[in-house]
This record gives sequence, structure tokens and C-alpha cells, in this order.
Amino acid sequence: MNGIAHILSPSSAAWCSWTMLGLLLCAIMSEQFQPGIITQAKSSLLAKSDRTYKESPVTFMGQVMMALFRLGTITMALCLCCADTEQFLFSGFWITSGIVFAIVIIKMAGNLCLDYAFRLSRRFGAIYEHYGNIMTLVAIILYPILLGLLRFGNLTINRWIISGAAFLFILLWLYRSVRQFAISPKAIIYLLFYCCTMEIVPLVLMYILSEQTLSIL
Repeated sequence: MNGIAHILSPSSAAWCSWTMLGLLLCAIMSEQFQPGIITQAKSSLLAKSDRTYKESPVTFMGQVMMALFRLGTITMALCLCCADTEQFLFSGFWITSGIVFAIVIIKMAGNLCLDYAFRLSRRFGAIYEHYGNIMTLVAIILYPILLGLLRFGNLTINRWIISGAAFLFILLWLYRSVRQFAISPKAIIYLLFYCCTMEIVPLVLMYILSEQTLSIL
């Protein structure tokens, strides 16, 4: 808590401290509501095929708390990438949260259109489950890194480290998709195309919109 309480400038330390503490509580509460949700995220990445890992019973509150933790962690990472300490405002954090949420909703709608067009419900169900597990794993890894960046980082260091975290997410998603579906070399091309259009483009769009918005504030 001492590290959380002494981050950034005095003007931003208070809201950053409470926000990071709130995200930590969301992660703890998700584990309380759905025991094993964090362990499942790690196990699903290493599983050789679908459903070969121990799946924890899904609960609504557990999923909501973990979704808030992931959303808040991504938003804080974007803020650190796009704004220096003088621009790091609570209003900017909430606006960035709205940008992230809107793009996630648009992306989900796009996936539903693909599902309807190509009748891929079974595959998309598995993809979304592993997607959520990977997002959970990356958010858990990213959280302590964000604490360090809030205390010691600068804009250049923040961009390099958080870009590395985004690259790690894409790499894990590709690894898990290929490992799960055992797809052919030809299908890998389609998987890479999907990754570029439905994963990389939304991440880049989040960054551009967040940077433009935070520069105005």
C-alpha cells in the first residue's frame, strides 16, 4: 500500500492510488465469487486441447469483477502510454475507459456478425473463453508493472513496456488458438488476418483515440 500511495505527482497521486486499490479489490472479489478463476486462466493456456483443464464454475459476479479488473488495467495502461504526469487526470481516465468499452462492444458486434455469417458458434465460444482467460492472465501480469511505472516510469519507458505487454497478449492468443484447434498451415493465414483486423486494429485504435483525447484535456 505504501508503494501505491506514493505515485506520480501530488495532483494525481490520490485518484491513482484509489483506482489501483479498487482494481486490486475487483481481482480479489472475483476470486471470492468464483474460486479458481485466476488458476483457470493459467491452466487454459497450457492445456493441450479444449476442456482438458480444470474449469471453475462460472458465476455472474465473478465474471463482472474480473471484467472490471481487466478493463481498468487496460485503461490505466493506455493512460500511461498516452499522457505524461502533468496530463494524467481522473477525467482522462474515465474518458479512456469509455473509449475502451466502446471499442470492445464494437469488436464483439463484429465477431457476432462473423459468427452469423459463417456459422462458427462452436469455435467462437471456445475462442471467447480462451480470449477471456488470456486477458485475465495478461492483466494480472500487467498490474504490478503498472504500479512500478506509476512510481518510477516516464512516457518513453511506459510506451515500451506496455507495448511489450500488448505484443505478449497477441502472441499468447495466437499460440493458444493454434494449439487448441490444430489448424492447417493454410488456416493460419486466415487466423493471422482475423488477428490483424479484430485484435491489432482495435488496440491501435484505442491508443490513437486515447492519445488524441488526453492531449486535448
